[in-house]
Amino acid sequence: MSGKYAFDRPVIILAAPRSGSTLLFETLAGSSDFWTIGGESHGLFEGINRFNPLLGYCDSNALSADDATPTTVEQIRSGFFQQLRDARGRTFQSVKGTENPAPRLLEKTPKNALRVSLLNKTFPDALFVYLYRNPRENISAMMDAWESGRFVTYASLPGRDGKWSLLLPSGWQSYNNSSLADITAFQWQSANTAILQELGKLERSRWMAVSYGQQVRNSVETVRRICDFCDVSPDAILDSASSGQAKLSRYTLTPPAADKWHKNAAALSRVLPGLRDTVNCIKELAAGLPDDEFDLSIDPSLLDELPPGKNDPGIGVN
Repeated sequence: MSGKYAFDRPVIILAAPRSGSTLLFETLAGSSDFWTIGGESHGLFEGINRFNPLLGYCDSNALSADDATPTTVEQIRSGFFQQLRDARGRTFQSVKGTENPAPRLLEKTPKNALRVSLLNKTFPDALFVYLYRNPRENISAMMDAWESGRFVTYASLPGRDGKWSLLLPSGWQSYNNSSLADITAFQWQSANTAILQELGKLERSRWMAVSYGQQVRNSVETVRRICDFCDVSPDAILDSASSGQAKLSRYTLTPPAADKWHKNAAALSRVLPGLRDTVNCIKELAAGLPDDEFDLSIDPSLLDELPPGKNDPGIGVN
């Protein structure tokens, strides 16, 4: 799209919350070809009244192509353009001066999982990188995020007792008195289902899928594949990925560990069976991801004793 706020094939990472998208974003942002707004775009989108659930124009973070009016498209594109910076923190205008060639935007915000068609209409040549994480790990990490109190997105919502953390899918009102496991499973399924539905409508050349496991275990190969897909230089990214040093994102609560989700095993054992169909759809659409990424089994020994508190099916979130 030409015009004052022209972009060249923006790259948008799509993922459920706590799936490793910040680590992927921070890694890719090291490419000299990418420009970002430095973080997530919550304020940019919800600074537009029509997109703010607290103002009564919408009741969730779910947005569609119908919400991409000429006015809102202009607001989104100008909002991103005016905040662009490179990996060194330099603004786009200060580096490019008056030339202003169309920049390669890199964007990542978990709420984008619920607004792919809006983004597609706003950026018709955008490319999408779908990051999937096994729901055992992902939902457990979301539970930890809620409990930490660091990821509150809405301090209050109409008709809800207590705060809300992470993304706000349509139908959240039905979870006012639900357990933490039920809420986070609902968020995980809403995000991934929405991504699947919208990616299925796009040309296959416009999106690719990677897993959290691939990102962690085979970072160099994964970075190279993503850069090839996006047609950007891996330069400094590969140097960082091949250094062998474990990198933590800015939102990491505790260092990664394969068994971190075990502490939530009892709660997960209740909600995972209801996600099987979604997981199978992901496996079919994103063919090529490692089989172990779709394993929902839980060792019975982890369920021998029901831990107190959050793993109690009867305990809700306040």
